[in-house]
Amino acid sequence: MTKDSIIEKIISNQATPQLDFSIKHKTEKFTNNLFHTLFDANSCVKTNIDVLESEFSEIYSLACYDDSNPCENVWDGFLQKLPSLLERLNLDANASLEFDPASKSIEEVYIAYPGFFAIAIHRFSHELYNMSVPLIPRLMSEYAHGVTGVDIHPGATIGDSFFIDHATGIVIGETCIIEENVKIYQGVTLGALQVKKSLQNTKRHPTVEKNVIIYANATILGGDTVIGENSIVGGNTWITESVAPNCFVYHVPEIKMKKKK
Repeated sequence: MTKDSIIEKIISNQATPQLDFSIKHKTEKFTNNLFHTLFDANSCVKTNIDVLESEFSEIYSLACYDDSNPCENVWDGFLQKLPSLLERLNLDANASLEFDPASKSIEEVYIAYPGFFAIAIHRFSHELYNMSVPLIPRLMSEYAHGVTGVDIHPGATIGDSFFIDHATGIVIGETCIIEENVKIYQGVTLGALQVKKSLQNTKRHPTVEKNVIIYANATILGGDTVIGENSIVGGNTWITESVAPNCFVYHVPEIKMKKKK
C-alpha cells in the first residue's frame, strides 16, 4: 500500500470522525479550576466563575452534537448547585478531620487528601450526570481516577459526610447508593455481580446505609445487596448478600504453617 492509500484507509475507518481529543485536556483544566475556585483562598470567585463558564461552554460544544439541551441552561443549573455542593464538601472534609487520627488540620484535608479530592470531583460530575450531560461527567471522574486511584462512576449516589481513607484502589459502581456518614478504606469494591449489557437500566450495585464502616479490600457485590446501618465490614471480606443493621462481618483466615523437616 502507498502512503496515500494508508492515510485514506485510516480516515475511512475512523468510527467517530467528529471526536476531538482536546476535550479530555480541557475538561481536566476545567475540573482543576472548579476545585480551586471553591477551596483556594487566593482565587477570585467572581473572576473564576466567568472563566469557568467560558471553559464549560467550550467543552460542552465538543461533547454535544445537538442543540436539544442548550449550554446556557446546563451551566445555569450547575451554577445554582455550587453553594450547596460546597456545603456538602465541607461536611466531607470535616468527616476526614474528625475520623482520621493522622489528620492534623482541615487545611491538610483540602490540599493533601486524595480521598477528599476524589469525593469533590465526584460531587461535581454527579450533578452534570443528573443533568444528562454527555461525556463530560465521565471525563471528570476518570481524571480523578487517574490522579487518586479512586474510581467512582458519576452516577453513584453518595450521602453527606463521606470519608475515604488512603483512597487507592477503590471502585464504586454507577448504581451504588451510599447513605450518610459512611467510611471506606483502600481497595474496597462496591460492584456488580454480573456484567451484561442487558442489565444497563437495572440497579447492579450495592446499597450502603448510614454509619457503615468498610475496611480495606472488602468486596461487596450486587444490586440487591444492602449493608445495614451501623454495620462494620472487615477487611478482605467477600459479600454478595445483604447484611442486617448493627452487624460485624469479618473474614476468618486459615493459616497453615509448614513445619521444618
